[in-house]
Amino acid sequence: MTRLRVQLKDGSKLNKETASNINGVINLVVQNGEYQFVIGQDVAMLYEEFTRQEGINAGGSVDDPAAAAEDGKVGKGNFIDAILSFIGGTFSPVIPVLVAGGLTGAVLTLLTTFAGVSPDDGTYKVFYFLNQATFYFLPVFIGFSAAQRLKSNGYLGAFLGAILLFFTANMGEDPMTFLGMPVKLVAYNSTVFPIILGVLFMSVVYRALQKYMPLYTRTIFVPLLTMLVTVPVTLIVLGPIGDTVGTWLADGVFALYRVAPALAVAIVGLGTPWLVFFGMNNATYPVVFALMAEVGSDPLVCTGMAPANVAVGGACLAAMLIAKKADDKSVAAGAGITALCGITEPAVYGVLFTKRYPLVGAMIGGGVGGLVAGLLGMTQYVISTPGFISFAAYISPDGTLNNLWVSLGVMVLAVVVSFVATFALGKRSIAKA
Repeated sequence: MTRLRVQLKDGSKLNKETASNINGVINLVVQNGEYQFVIGQDVAMLYEEFTRQEGINAGGSVDDPAAAAEDGKVGKGNFIDAILSFIGGTFSPVIPVLVAGGLTGAVLTLLTTFAGVSPDDGTYKVFYFLNQATFYFLPVFIGFSAAQRLKSNGYLGAFLGAILLFFTANMGEDPMTFLGMPVKLVAYNSTVFPIILGVLFMSVVYRALQKYMPLYTRTIFVPLLTMLVTVPVTLIVLGPIGDTVGTWLADGVFALYRVAPALAVAIVGLGTPWLVFFGMNNATYPVVFALMAEVGSDPLVCTGMAPANVAVGGACLAAMLIAKKADDKSVAAGAGITALCGITEPAVYGVLFTKRYPLVGAMIGGGVGGLVAGLLGMTQYVISTPGFISFAAYISPDGTLNNLWVSLGVMVLAVVVSFVATFALGKRSIAKA
């Protein structure tokens, strides 16, 4: 939503310091061989301009296979960074679909609760189809995005997702086998781990075939052989493994939440600015989807991020009042308003980590808000960017508004606490200077 992500054939030709100081660039983050220019909400226009330039390919691909292979090496970052970067980069392009489809679920609740629209009404059904299609066909979106991220064929990744869904729709109840090997009956709709593992394997097969297959046979035989190998392996081995991992992850995370819910949510609220700073906030989506599938909502990750995000907004607004320079006031004001809506990258890079005291104030506000959210049992029912602008995500599907009022109260509290803490810390910092 705020970053222009660039893959370079030769990163040594980029002067990072000069690039970071370009007017309009808030920061430059280099992560596992990817150059992320933090721009803000105007990044879409910049992206469109980039794609018009000759020699630049949309989607982060490069024409040179050797350069692509070099760029994808884990050696450009440690193994954990590579995994988190892959997960975050896979989910980032899918966020608009998740937000649109997720919030449509809240629209359905509003229609039935306040407008008296019946579930049998055509209006309800149209919005219901929109909401359900988003998550039923999630493996298709993730398959395309993951394959693109791995410099493989995005359409084959989407094709693999479609095959898993077709298998789900036609698997029946009787056991089935492939060449004598049992195929576990797994429902792949709304899941993420099976398709991610499948695409990872597919990309290895695809690259190997591209490398060793004669040039004149690649067009026909590379996609054919890739899918003939990938699909059985995914259905027999990788899909069931991914389904089990997702279940274990959800059960484990929810078990920790049940032991100390207030503390768990407070930690998320406290640490979210750091996740954003390191570009790992989108890597939490698999956990969110696992929770959604198991318990029907997310009482931990998005719930903790909601007070954290708006607390960043409160800290920026306090920093705006303290700032002496007009440019600093302008940056803090714009970043603060954006953060209240749930988008915090401009604030994190432009305000929090440049002055430090707003970072502490935002962490205090996010931590306090997270603690109260955990104590009151706040949760988020649909996938959306946590913040005031996504208020409908906190309306219970049964139409009751208690969770909504709790959520709004928690976020207001986080803003107030972060504002007061930042203002006090800022004044103290100026006095010492």
